[in-house]
Amino acid sequence: MPRIKPAKSAPPAKSAQPKWRRQPENRPQQIIEAALEVFGECGLANARLQDIAQRAGVSKGTIYLYFPNKEELFREMIRQTAVAKIERAEQGLTQGTPTAQLLAFMRSYWAFVRSPAFITIYRLVLGELHQFPDLAKFYAIEVVARGQKLIGGIISRGIEAGEFREIDPMIAARMLVALTVMNGIWRDEHTGVPLLAHKSDEQVFNELAEFLFHSIAPSAGCLAQADGAPPDALSFIPLTND
Repeated sequence: MPRIKPAKSAPPAKSAQPKWRRQPENRPQQIIEAALEVFGECGLANARLQDIAQRAGVSKGTIYLYFPNKEELFREMIRQTAVAKIERAEQGLTQGTPTAQLLAFMRSYWAFVRSPAFITIYRLVLGELHQFPDLAKFYAIEVVARGQKLIGGIISRGIEAGEFREIDPMIAARMLVALTVMNGIWRDEHTGVPLLAHKSDEQVFNELAEFLFHSIAPSAGCLAQADGAPPDALSFIPLTND
C-alpha cells in the first residue's frame, strides 16, 4: 500500500457562496463536512481547526461551541459516516432470507467503500490512527467490532437456516470486509494501484458477491466451482441490480 504524504495546509474553500449563510442549526453538519475535506487533504495530525473553520465559513470560536477539540470532531465525523451506515443496516436488514439480507448489506457496504468519505477515513485509519490511541479504540469498537457483529449475525442466521455452510461467522465477516475494502482500493484510480480501474463498480461487485457466496455455500458443487470446477448455473445468488 503506497504511503500517503499529507499536505501541510488546506487550500481555500472551493464554494463561491459563503457557507455561513446557512441556518445556525446546520452549522455542526457544515463543520463536519469541512472537517472531512480538510482531514482528507492534510491528515488528522496536520489539520488545524482554523483550516476547518475557514473551509466551513465560520470562525474558529464557532467550532468550539459544538466540538471541544479536533479529536471529538473526528469522532462525530465517524459517527455520521461509518457508524450511521451500520445503524441503518441494523435497523433495515430485518426482512427476507439471510441470503437476501447479506446481499443487501454487501451492496450497501460496497457503495460506501466506493465513496469519497470512505477513502478519506481509510487513509486516516491506516496511516495515522496509531498516533491517537483513544481514537483508534473508538474506531475499533464503534465501527470494526459493531460492523463485524452485524455481518456475523446475518451469517449465523444463514447457517441456522441451512443457507450457508458451517463456518465461524466472525471469520466469514472479517473476510467479507477485507475483500470488499481491497477491491474498492484497487478499483480507485487515485490509489496508485488501480488494478481494477478498467472494470465498472457493478462488475467488481458481482465478482465479489459471487466469490463470497460460493465460499459460504452449503453445496459441495458450489464450493468445487469456486475452486475452478466447470461452471454450472447458481440460482441462489440474485446478482441483479436493484
